[in-house]
Amino acid sequence: MADPKGFLSTDREVAKTRPVDERVKDWNEVYVPGSLLPIISKQAGRCMDCGIPFCHNGCPLGNLIPEWNDYAYREDWREASERLHATNNFPEFTGRLCPAPCESACVLGINQPPVTIKNVEVTIIDKAWDAGDVTPQPPERLSGKTVAVIGSGPAGLAAAQQLTRAGHTVAVYERADRIGGLLRYGIPEFKMEKRHINRRIEQMRAEGTKFRTETEIGRDIDAAKLRKRYDAVVIAAGATTSRDLPVPGRELNGIHFAMEYLPLANKVQEGDLTTSPITAEGKHVVVIGGGDTGADCVGTAHRQGAASVTQLEIMPRPGEERSAGQPWPTFPMLYKVTSAHEEGGERIYSVSTTHFEGDEDGNVQWLHLIEVEFKDGKLEQKPGTERKIPAQLVTLAMGFTGTDQKNGLVEQFGLELDERGNIARDASFATNVPGVFVAGDAGRGQSLIVWAIAEGRSAARGVDRYLAGASELPAPISPTDRALMV
Repeated sequence: MADPKGFLSTDREVAKTRPVDERVKDWNEVYVPGSLLPIISKQAGRCMDCGIPFCHNGCPLGNLIPEWNDYAYREDWREASERLHATNNFPEFTGRLCPAPCESACVLGINQPPVTIKNVEVTIIDKAWDAGDVTPQPPERLSGKTVAVIGSGPAGLAAAQQLTRAGHTVAVYERADRIGGLLRYGIPEFKMEKRHINRRIEQMRAEGTKFRTETEIGRDIDAAKLRKRYDAVVIAAGATTSRDLPVPGRELNGIHFAMEYLPLANKVQEGDLTTSPITAEGKHVVVIGGGDTGADCVGTAHRQGAASVTQLEIMPRPGEERSAGQPWPTFPMLYKVTSAHEEGGERIYSVSTTHFEGDEDGNVQWLHLIEVEFKDGKLEQKPGTERKIPAQLVTLAMGFTGTDQKNGLVEQFGLELDERGNIARDASFATNVPGVFVAGDAGRGQSLIVWAIAEGRSAARGVDRYLAGASELPAPISPTDRALMV
């Protein structure tokens, strides 16, 4: 363990963020560079000798958190990085983007603030990159087998890296012009600068992974023909079908899915565009959806110079403490203030959009809403609570309903779907088509980045066993785990 008395003598301290009036003027990450180094060893020392580290169960990857906390406390950063990479291919992604279910499961969190696991994780990996400890790990020999990975988000990249290191020849197909999936175009720069993706891609290229951009399987390449070309296929295409809002006025100009709005802002940061065709500058912005994607829209609108930003959520405002129905060590639904919310705007809970109102040119100008409440498990409107708010740009961030079926991928492969509309798979992540596997949101449904990486690693083990008869690749998710964990 780390400091035997650390949890008694050291208070929880998290990374410092840059002043709001400074950071909304740029797109750099919100945290003060290097602010963690003076405090992170002591924070790691708060990790206690809890006997059963429930943080392992809270993390779908099974991260060896107490072990790398101990190394971080002793400032043995190389060993800490080795233990971190033993279970996680991309800790710089999860350390910035994961909501940290591990911290919710921390034993110290029963009656004290939990260990700052995310902050320790991101410090370890950043120091490893700075020290040159993150190097390519090409296989010692090639198997002669080939694998196609469809999708280059966290699930696809994790599967590809594991399979490449197992000796298979892997090609990753991505329909966008750059590798990264939603990491590239769905996550704003202020949450994770894209240099972190770029250097992982270079590491993977050096290991032997091939990348094919601007190639959509099902449209540019027939899926059935792809299956014949490769010995195995991993589908990691994500759950990219956005949930719509079919109310009167939806057809007005200025109402966009979040995944129409956010990628354009990222393309400006990539240098592809001078300004975004969909901009919040000078407009009253309404974001429908109270999750992380909605918060990303809020932060983006602030940086584009919105006149006002309002975020709507149909559910009641969560509490700031665990409810009786969400006991430790489960991952609770709590009220949280993200960096985007710190920057301003209004959040309105328990409301539903009834319709939009536009001007004579067909541009949205007003959003009409009504308060709602749950009665006997049903959502009901509260009469007399109707009102309208200004809305010149509306982004729909209400989640995703499944993988894209318009491009023909599902039909051409002949894949079966489960009752939720996701691609069906068995405990080894294999679909009904021999040699075709599925990982991440395409099979699980919309979920967390840590689940995507865990599923990519597990699917890689399934593919390796299919190709070689046995596998030495780790599998963070067992069939029982997948059934029990949220």
